[in-house]
Order: sequence, then C-alpha cells, then structure tokens
Amino acid sequence: MDSTPSTSSADASPSQQQQPSWATPTLHTNGRNPDANNPPTITITDPKKNPSAISIRAFFLGLAFGSSLTLTLLFLLQQPSNPLWRAPFFITTLSAFHFLEFYITAQYNPPAATTGAFLLTSNGYAYNAAHTLALLECIFGNYVGPRYFPERPSLHSFNALLPAEGGARTAWLMLGFALLVIGQGTRTLAMVHAATNFNHLIQFRKKEGHVLVTNGIYRWLRHPAYFGFFWWGLGTQIIMGNVGCLIGYAVVLWRFFKYRIEKEENLLIGFFGQDYVRYKNRTAVGIPLIP
Repeated sequence: MDSTPSTSSADASPSQQQQPSWATPTLHTNGRNPDANNPPTITITDPKKNPSAISIRAFFLGLAFGSSLTLTLLFLLQQPSNPLWRAPFFITTLSAFHFLEFYITAQYNPPAATTGAFLLTSNGYAYNAAHTLALLECIFGNYVGPRYFPERPSLHSFNALLPAEGGARTAWLMLGFALLVIGQGTRTLAMVHAATNFNHLIQFRKKEGHVLVTNGIYRWLRHPAYFGFFWWGLGTQIIMGNVGCLIGYAVVLWRFFKYRIEKEENLLIGFFGQDYVRYKNRTAVGIPLIP
C-alpha cells in the first residue's frame, strides 16, 4: 500500500519548518495573514479609545506644558518681581493636571482610559469658563490694568492679594504652592489607591468587582480626589493673585462637591450598607463645612 512520504524537518523548506513563537505571523482581523496586498487593520469600536485621538490630546498637552513652563522660567529669570509669570504658570499646572488624569487612569484603571479621562471637555462649559476667567483676571490685574490704566487703580486693585514684592508676597506664594502640591498629590494618590474602583463619573449601579476602598489615602479621607481638586484649585488662584476667582472658585467648588458628595454617599450606602456608614463615621472629607 502506497503512502505519501513524510517530509523531515531537515528537508523542509523554510516556510514549512517550525517557526519560533516570536516569528509566528500575526493573523489579520479577518483571519488571513497580512501581506503587501492585505495590510493588517484594527477596528476600533469605541472612538473614545482611539489611539490617534488619545495621542493628539497628549501631544498638545505636552506642547502646552513645555511652552508655558519655558515662558514661566523666562519671566522669572529676566525679572523675578514681574508678575506675568503667573499666567503661563497656570497653564503649566493645568496641562500637568489633565495629563496626570489620563496617565494615572491608563496605568491603574486601563478599561477607563478613554479620551474623556483627560477631562478636557467632559467637565462641561462651566469648568473651562472658570479657568478662562482666572487666566483673564491674572493678565488684566497684572499687566493690562497697571500698564494702560495706571490712573485708575480701582480697575486692578482686586489683584492686590499677591503684592509684587516683600514678605507678604513670599508668604502667599508659599501657601499657594503648598496647597497646589498637596492637592495634586492627594488626588493622584486617590486614583492610584482606588485603581479600578475609581471613576470620573458617578456610578449609579454597583459594578462587578467594585469594592469599598479603605486603605492608603482612603484610610483618612473618604473623598481624597475631591479634597485634592478643591485645594489644588484654590492654590492656583492664590499663586496667580486672583482675588475674584479665588472667592469664585471657593464658592463654586464647595457647592459642587457638597452636592456631589451627598449624592454619591447615598449611592455608596446602597452599595455597601453599614460597612460604608461605619467607614463614613471614622473618616473626614477635608473640605470646610462638609461633614
């Protein structure tokens, strides 16, 4: 009975020899091997997870961070008492904040790493308007008012919170920088310690695997991300010398977080019952007048 002779590995052509695992051709999404006439394609079902959209946002954040940091240093090196460094410094802190929001999410909660995790537009119109007003107040109070309306100090007297020089200036700057660093650091730690349990949006249903995080920074603060952003926001306005926006940020952020915390805690009690009630009783929020 005739049989087809088997081919030994020594006699086999290169295409027939066993390939190492790293050299195994990657299958095309339609099941065929890619070649010049059939280039590999990847179908992105969720546009918010499109790598090109994410990379573009990261690129422009990096560009904003680098250019604004350079301007800040140039102003400070040329004339340390020149208050104009505060405006580009604000853009530097904003760029770093938004980049860290995505980076920490991608590192510790990959499924939630979408374009929305940058928080560039998902916070709504009021968020972007507040930062724009802060920048305008800083520029007007430190440059436009003193330069073009020197005979009318009332137009820029609201910016007297941070004097151009002296001990008061140093004290305010130290306070502002301390609040900024504490706020950013606390928020970042909150996202790291919560990992997949952290979400930028209020969750109305308990997801599978969602646990009550009580370790790390959550051992002392039950809403450390809110604590961090509240004090970060006030710190930026103190550094910029914005009296108007400092008051505005304090009022708006306090009202926002008070409402959000009350709503979120009602949901968390529904998720975790008495475990959350006991946790709530032994921890603080860290924002004035919010128990």
